[in-house]
Amino acid sequence: MFNSIRFSRRFLTAIIMTLALALALPLSALANVSLTQISSDPYTNSTSQHRTQVEPDTFSFGSTIVAAQQTGRFFDGGASNICWSTSTNNGASWTNGCLPGITKYASPAGPYDRASDPAVAYDASHNVWMISTLAILESGGVHGAAIVTSRSTDGGLTWSNPVTTVTGNDLDKNWIVCDDTPSSPYYGHCYTQWDDHGQLNRLYMSTSTDGGLTWGAKKSTRRNYRGLGGQPVVLNNGTVCVPYWTGGSQIGAFRSTNGGGSWSTAVLVMNISNHTVAGSLRSSALPSAEVDGAGKVYVVVQDASFRSGASSNDIVMSTSTNCTNWTAKVRIPIDATNSGVDHFIPGIAVDRSTSGGSARLGLTYYYYPVANCSSSTCQLNVGFISSNNGGTSWSAPTAVAGPMTLSWLANTSQGRMVGDYISTSYGSDGLAHGVFMVANVPTSGGSNCQTATPNCDQATYTPSTGLALAAGAPVTEVAEAGNLLHPLSMAAAENANDNAEFFTSR
Repeated sequence: MFNSIRFSRRFLTAIIMTLALALALPLSALANVSLTQISSDPYTNSTSQHRTQVEPDTFSFGSTIVAAQQTGRFFDGGASNICWSTSTNNGASWTNGCLPGITKYASPAGPYDRASDPAVAYDASHNVWMISTLAILESGGVHGAAIVTSRSTDGGLTWSNPVTTVTGNDLDKNWIVCDDTPSSPYYGHCYTQWDDHGQLNRLYMSTSTDGGLTWGAKKSTRRNYRGLGGQPVVLNNGTVCVPYWTGGSQIGAFRSTNGGGSWSTAVLVMNISNHTVAGSLRSSALPSAEVDGAGKVYVVVQDASFRSGASSNDIVMSTSTNCTNWTAKVRIPIDATNSGVDHFIPGIAVDRSTSGGSARLGLTYYYYPVANCSSSTCQLNVGFISSNNGGTSWSAPTAVAGPMTLSWLANTSQGRMVGDYISTSYGSDGLAHGVFMVANVPTSGGSNCQTATPNCDQATYTPSTGLALAAGAPVTEVAEAGNLLHPLSMAAAENANDNAEFFTSR
């Protein structure tokens, strides 16, 4: 990643049969969801793997959904550019293009060599869509030289040359969010998070109050916490909550209650045990976070705690109403703990028109039907599961896409790649719109996606009509015992960070 039960006998039997068939059936036979391709790689520079896209993020507001993704992946970090896809009618149709002014491959060209880590936000106060991007230079070694923000004032259909949020020598893993609650005292504030790899992944934040045109000085957390993959969300009262991965065996969170004026120490969200995903696929314990209509925060991450011997990952969840006290994590019951299935790279969505005991949740994720596989035998799939009661119970899972052979995927110095994260957003239609990568058999040169011969076929897809609550009887899962709520102490954080293998996620 770096450089998120109990069944009836009849239902369990059906799941086992489905998983057994996964290895033998083509994508169309396995998946029962119609898909729409919403973007593709238009670039031809000889240094990238072409016809490749990885790492999408999405955000929705009203009937508009905006997605952004790396396009033209480099082996040793970043991509030729960030491309975007926008729907103004809840995914019924899409417009797409690539961001101007960031990389030398863009039109018009920008000052940077590569781009990575796109994240999408909307500022309702200023009616501005934003895409935050890690801008990369190659001179002196591939490094994150800046975080830049691209803006759209026409509903995500055209984009400006980017403004600079911050510059540095080795930045990484940015994310962006805006306060869209009119009653909030900080309505119209937007917040960008990143870590500085050159400072052992110290976490930083910057705030904009003018629709992303200008950004304030970078601010660290109290006690200078370090971590990776922070994903800020905003509660209705204006509190900004930033769940993040410590780089070790914890998910933490810090917050601001004064519009980004200062940032707190971190508290523990949950302890995790990560199973290494087979086949050298890029994947780590990055959290995915969303907030419901009442300001309740939901955090999901991949975790092997419930599996005997940490033999595979589940997707687990914790929630909070204040970013300080977090519930004990629960296992999202996609299948039985002895199923042998591995689940990873989750993207959680919460319908912001719902809340509390009636909150609609949608979770898109990747999975291997057989966790114990190899680079030549692993079969990568996309799944979806949902809840209509705030996660108290969950539907049966839906097979969305796959299987994919790993050699079809873009190759990186850290393994084959679909993305360090994926994303799901609810439209105003009440349906969940997941965005993810689908790879098909390379067009020539055997089954190996490669740079020398641009033969890959990996692009951005979404369900054609969005997904409602999946069919099947709801099932429940008890919480993990013994996950005590307590502040993430400085000693614990330092120990986790010092023992972690900090490497860049570019």
